[in-house]
Amino acid sequence: MRILTAAIAVAIGLLVLAGYFLPVLAGIQSMLLGWAMILAGAAALLGVFNLISVHGEKILRREKGTLYSALLIVSLFATFIFALFLRPDHAAIQLLVNGIILPSEAALMGILTVTLLYAAIRLLRQRVDVMSIVFLSTVLLILLGSATLLPFGEVPFFGNVLRPWVNDVLSVGGARGILIGVALGTLTTGLRVLFAIDRPYGGK
Repeated sequence: MRILTAAIAVAIGLLVLAGYFLPVLAGIQSMLLGWAMILAGAAALLGVFNLISVHGEKILRREKGTLYSALLIVSLFATFIFALFLRPDHAAIQLLVNGIILPSEAALMGILTVTLLYAAIRLLRQRVDVMSIVFLSTVLLILLGSATLLPFGEVPFFGNVLRPWVNDVLSVGGARGILIGVALGTLTTGLRVLFAIDRPYGGK
């Protein structure tokens, strides 16, 4: 059984890969990718059902945080029903997104920013080296560049010179380096699966 699953995974992977180079196999590649999208959608749906099941059991057992679990389930069903009948581009759904979801995401990002700054300051207490100082200095420069002085607007030099340079040069270079690393890691993992060295589909 393990040999059969490995053979099927390797064959499908090779067909999808060959579809990029051989136009004859483009139809088979498209069909396989369509199946993969259907499976991904079914997995996401199972994840939603699992979320409902976990929080439903939490409500039935009256565990700690039951109110939040009930609020989650009610919000999930209400949003699904409204979006199903009104369609996602309806004004009411857009108002729901712009009035609740986006402010909640902004609040979470604000909390994350403060938490990361606090963690960076604590990092200096645990380990003082060059990289820690560079990291904390970069965070402070970005915060100063993003801050606004009410009477004068943005902080001079930090807001119009230093922050754009850090964002456009250093951040973009770092992001591209990370993406290249992710691409190489994905390529290596894919090749290991194609050669049946790694078998994440159940075999060893």
